[in-house]
Amino acid sequence: MIIEQLYTGCLAEAAYYIESDGEVAIIDPLREVDQYINLAKSRNAKIKYVLETHFHADFVSGHVDLAAKTGATIVYGPTAMQTGFKAHIATDGEILNLGKVKIKVIHTPGHTMESCCFLLQNEAGLDTALFSGDTLFIGDVGRPDLAQHVIADLTQEKLAGHLYESLRNKIMPLSDDIIVYPNHGAGSACGKNMSKETTDTLGHQKKVNYALNPLLNKEEFIKDLLNGLTPPPGYFPQNVLLNIKGYENIDEVMARGNKALSAEEFETAMSEDKVVVIDSRRAPDFGNSFIPGSINIGLNGNFAVWVGTLVPDVKQRILIVADIGSEKEVLMRLSRVGYDQAIGYLEGGFDSWLQSGRPTDSIITISSEELAQINETEKPEILDVRKTSEFNSEHLMEATSIPLDYVSKNLASVNKNLTYYVHCAGGYRSMTFVSILRTLGYRNLINVDGGFAKLKASGKFKTTEYKEPISML
Repeated sequence: MIIEQLYTGCLAEAAYYIESDGEVAIIDPLREVDQYINLAKSRNAKIKYVLETHFHADFVSGHVDLAAKTGATIVYGPTAMQTGFKAHIATDGEILNLGKVKIKVIHTPGHTMESCCFLLQNEAGLDTALFSGDTLFIGDVGRPDLAQHVIADLTQEKLAGHLYESLRNKIMPLSDDIIVYPNHGAGSACGKNMSKETTDTLGHQKKVNYALNPLLNKEEFIKDLLNGLTPPPGYFPQNVLLNIKGYENIDEVMARGNKALSAEEFETAMSEDKVVVIDSRRAPDFGNSFIPGSINIGLNGNFAVWVGTLVPDVKQRILIVADIGSEKEVLMRLSRVGYDQAIGYLEGGFDSWLQSGRPTDSIITISSEELAQINETEKPEILDVRKTSEFNSEHLMEATSIPLDYVSKNLASVNKNLTYYVHCAGGYRSMTFVSILRTLGYRNLINVDGGFAKLKASGKFKTTEYKEPISML
């Protein structure tokens, strides 16, 4: 028996490869399915099942393409709604045979109503591993407010109650020595307090995971679970529907987007209505010089998540500026969250635009040390674009919170006639924030490189552990 966790850091997502006696099950695959096919082929094994723990919200699963390319059976848990593709809807407790091992389907509603876990029983019939999806994370459990964005009468309180029962009646009675393999790790928006660890024993989680505290009654559990939840990214409901209804073949998506455009062709495409230009270069490179009207979302960060958060419609037509050689990676990461309408990239990278003599823009960036010096003689207007939770944990007393996550909801708070110094934790999000506002005509925003930690370390600012932000969104 072979178990491999295939972890993708930019999405904080874990897919799983399970093999026994030449048969393979893939759990919660990403969109680029050839990696799973090639892995099975290299071991002379055949993919028999594509197991889906639920209808994912934060990424588009590769289940449809993987089944089409291999003939594998897609399996969902009980109560899964009608899909736009052929799938087996398992019953609670159903046993799936895989080579010499068995996989038991455990229905665990709460994160979503169809959510399930897959319990792996080894060749001796012993419970060995729990693939817990978004039901149980390391240090946390799945947020119960996502399904309500697709099914209105499923309130977060109802789902939290279901999750309480699922954990108490289905998960906690299992053996302590079972290894837990969740679908996500720290950084995912599917939970609020996930550990950086991506596996653990169930016994240890019973001791340290707040949601598995046996002393919590249902009302207390619901209160603890809902406390501190912020609205999910806007693309989540759109990804759920893609995972339910199906989607365009990944090979066709990549072929359409992988179109090299000369500077002239790129400029012509930009002039069309409803086209967004995403520049995926690093923040310093973008700030030095960029195409007017483009926004910076760096490939070196949580690129796909930020695109999904900041670009409202997954059907948005997108043009790409990227470092030479990274164009396909940009396209793949876009497709992971359902942004399949990329129509091309700037051939030769940004240098080709420069060489063509076409107009460019730039954004002023100063260091944390320079802002500290300015603060000695002036009272600068400072915007902190970190998440609300980061701001509430600690921030500069002079700063105003406008989280990048909800920039469009807080634009009225930014005066075009004032100069603002914008910081985040390091410089990635602040450049994205400034670039978005630049497209809207805000020209008095200065990016601060180095972030909060360096500003605090300068000793030139007072910090506080809590200040009510402009918006709690």
